[in-house]
Amino acid sequence: MNDGSRDFDFLHGTWWVRHDRLKERLAGCTEWAKFGGVCRAQRLLGGAANVDDNYLELPDGHYCAATLRAYDAQTGQWSIWWLDGRQPTELDTPVRGRFAEGVGEFYAEMMFKGKPTRVRFRWTQTTTPMPRWEQAFSDDGGATWETNWTMEFIPRSTEVAGG
Repeated sequence: MNDGSRDFDFLHGTWWVRHDRLKERLAGCTEWAKFGGVCRAQRLLGGAANVDDNYLELPDGHYCAATLRAYDAQTGQWSIWWLDGRQPTELDTPVRGRFAEGVGEFYAEMMFKGKPTRVRFRWTQTTTPMPRWEQAFSDDGGATWETNWTMEFIPRSTEVAGG
């Protein structure tokens, strides 16, 4: 039986990434920035943790970032931290959660534009060759959500136009 510590095994390897990100969050914006990137993910701590190294090709310049994930066997939950290379001394507030039936949902409370905001990461299509991640914010305690960033992961062995 899977205790959850192998939930992110689908992500290990190298991927092309298609990003769609709202140009402005929690502002009624409907305009999306589309850009590419590369993600390389690997196991740590015997599989109970993992890290990925990301190269993001935004329209106005590129940057690098990393994600660290760690599994807590006592709670059955993952904690996920994001480190943005443009602010290398700050780790984002970790989101925490778990997978159920192939879908991972992870939540945190943070401040965004001076306002308490709930953040959600969701992993779907984890049993397919092209997993998907999305980020959403809620400024009303989770009653409504604005999806503001999606990432489609394409195996690096697949040719990607413009990649």
